[in-house]
Amino acid sequence: MSETNRIEYKRELNTDIDLEKEVIAFLNYHEGGLIYIGIDKQGTSLGVSDIDGDMLKIKDRIKNNISPSAMGLFDVVAETLEGKGLIKIIVAGGTEKPYFKKKFGMTEKGCFIRIGTAAEPMPQAMIDKLFASRTRNSLGKIRSHRQDLTFEQLKIYYEEKGLTLTKRFKQNLELLTEDEKLNYVAYLLGDENGTSIKVAKYSGTDRVDLIENNEYGYCSLIKATKRVIDKLELENKTISKITSKERIDTRLWNAVALREAIINAIIHNDYTREVPPKFEIFSDRLEITSYGGLFDGMTQEDFFDGLSLPRNKELMRVYKDLGMVEQLGSGVPRILQAYSKDCFKFSENYLRMTFLASEKLSTQVTTHVTTQVTTQVEELIKIFTGEHTRQDLQAKLNLANRENFRKNYLQSALDEGLIELTIPDKPKSSKQKYRLTEKAILMKNSMT
Repeated sequence: MSETNRIEYKRELNTDIDLEKEVIAFLNYHEGGLIYIGIDKQGTSLGVSDIDGDMLKIKDRIKNNISPSAMGLFDVVAETLEGKGLIKIIVAGGTEKPYFKKKFGMTEKGCFIRIGTAAEPMPQAMIDKLFASRTRNSLGKIRSHRQDLTFEQLKIYYEEKGLTLTKRFKQNLELLTEDEKLNYVAYLLGDENGTSIKVAKYSGTDRVDLIENNEYGYCSLIKATKRVIDKLELENKTISKITSKERIDTRLWNAVALREAIINAIIHNDYTREVPPKFEIFSDRLEITSYGGLFDGMTQEDFFDGLSLPRNKELMRVYKDLGMVEQLGSGVPRILQAYSKDCFKFSENYLRMTFLASEKLSTQVTTHVTTQVTTQVEELIKIFTGEHTRQDLQAKLNLANRENFRKNYLQSALDEGLIELTIPDKPKSSKQKYRLTEKAILMKNSMT
């Protein structure tokens, strides 16, 4: 495989390799591109001797030497080719062009553009034109109307991943405007906001008979996302068919595609319109609508090829930190492994994905759900009648061994998203209690 307008090869990473130039050229290129470390110009795989060390150096160089910030616009991953370990740098086309080396600023020494298979200096006239038309209504540049935001929920999610938000997390996660005020990204990720994502359910194939209208929001967008995922996972019941030879289990919708679609809709939604994405369940299908059409210059072919052009790079960065997004540009290809391109509908104002159900849905509000939980967790769910302390729950189950209760009952239920803390920002509070999530409430109803 030879180099192309979107693929660049480097034998190794060293101080003589101008990595920043190549990354900047792809950031300024509307299609982005891929940089492989460990492959020569002839396409021969040579391998990388210190993959982990080089990956850290690459991330550090891109993070500290390029402006505007490229965080959320690149991925650095390890791959294997012909038995050799390589590094692949995935670079998305940025929306704040021109990108440049901090050392040289917006000059021909600092700005580059991909031309054919090379990164060439960007003419000053192009630099000036791009800067004049730079996107100024991105979430990172919009000041939040609330400046009293707190981020305890976000801190908890980072801690769960073994990451710690330092005192400078607002700067590091780009939650501030240029004048050091909290921006709209901060507003969406804060503990309290006015954004709510709706999951509606109808009894038929149209919007006439609404039987459920759930709202997940007024909290950190991360928490709302997890709640939407839990709700649709609950709705995505398993249909079992017994044949003469075997039992065949089928989900209403492909689980991998469903999760990717939820995340994509929420991350790439155009929140500058102050309209959140929506999720609608019909008797024959699921519709997921995110607002804001394709970016200017992006074609449907680019979209289906997995071309990554994050609308909200700050959100993308946080979701990647928390493991909710894998590689840039991987979402749509994963969806296409289960569904055809026909499931996508493009409009100037929105993008809609429609997943047909494998079987007609029940019109009842509460449905039977097949969920793989342990007997201990089922026992725990059954005894809930409201909010309970740990001691109360352990006593109700008549369990003497505290560690057994904590590990096999309480923690397992927390991990499955079936119970939640009443004081999530203070998990070790002496006043801490536990309550069932909506997912567990519906499961409990299906047990009776």
